[in-house]
Amino acid sequence: MASDEPKAKKLKLSEDEKTQSPSKKAAPELRPNLLFGMGNPLLDISAVVDKDFLDKYSLKPNDQILAEDKHKALFDELTKKFNVEYHAGGATQNSVKIAQWMIQEPHKVGTFFGCIGKDKFGEILKKKAEEAHVDAHYYEQDEEPTGTCAACITGDNRSLVANLAAANCYKKEKHLDLEENWKLVEKAKVYYIAGFFLTVSLESILKVAKHASEKNKLFCMNLSAPFICQFFKDNLMQVMPYIDVLFGNETEATAFAKEQDFETKDIKEIAKKAQALPKVNTKRQRIVVFTQGKDETIMVLGDKIETFPVLKIDPKDIVDTNGAGDAFVGGFLSGLVQDKPLDQCVRAAHYSANVIIRRAGCTFPEKPDFK
Repeated sequence: MASDEPKAKKLKLSEDEKTQSPSKKAAPELRPNLLFGMGNPLLDISAVVDKDFLDKYSLKPNDQILAEDKHKALFDELTKKFNVEYHAGGATQNSVKIAQWMIQEPHKVGTFFGCIGKDKFGEILKKKAEEAHVDAHYYEQDEEPTGTCAACITGDNRSLVANLAAANCYKKEKHLDLEENWKLVEKAKVYYIAGFFLTVSLESILKVAKHASEKNKLFCMNLSAPFICQFFKDNLMQVMPYIDVLFGNETEATAFAKEQDFETKDIKEIAKKAQALPKVNTKRQRIVVFTQGKDETIMVLGDKIETFPVLKIDPKDIVDTNGAGDAFVGGFLSGLVQDKPLDQCVRAAHYSANVIIRRAGCTFPEKPDFK
């Protein structure tokens, strides 16, 4: 089957390479603040649960949702009834950390903005960001506690319930617009914001996206969850013209296609249609990258579709798929920041995801073993 062959094919960007490659120079000198991320910093409360627990709170085994009133008791019950682990989380923050881990040196190549509370969980997030050598600049407020995300694991599925709390309080004028913070934004050349942040601060996203577009820098975004494609599609489509690299998985791609009336469930076709949506910065063609769990990853650039088989893994080695998508993006971003060819970005992405699913939470060993 043709789809199994592309390992042999180098992704050639031909004449487009000059405009597609994130920079025209040879491999860049890595420096702090080259990669900028903004999103919802959350403390993950992770536990292996049973089907009864999922049913009690009407959770699907593999999903991401925002907590509603009916989920309030879930967080307490999770910590009392199951063996929980705490991990610094939040999709964008995870991806920035993984990118930094893949890069290793120098420290603080990755910058992260988001909102936390002035509390114990907030202190944990600050400490974890520092340990990961990420340059985190949090907007700290005391009206809401630091956000949490319950990761309810059954087998190799994870159901995520996010209680945004403080993360929902991010304010453009109180943080992003401050001169010292905006300078950090300007220092970056690759930007990544998960779709989850569309529920929090569209104006912050648009300010960063427009800056990237005007300066011909790379702006990347993730569909993140079916509910983003469904209930926040207006916000998503306001940002879409600025997106240079769009990430998503097959479930999100299908939900996106349905909402956009693409009239197809074929993931390759959906990727092509998403790639062809209007774009402000015409110096760069949009790149669309859709993962499909253990099945091949699809990448569309122009009219070219590439498929990449994922690294094989024995199902019994899978500890926790929570964070696999974030890790994939983090690996990809580490390649983009270093101006690597796109096929190498995918290779780095597959490697990162493969490491993360062998561990609990979005955690990683001290150093990557990636050549």
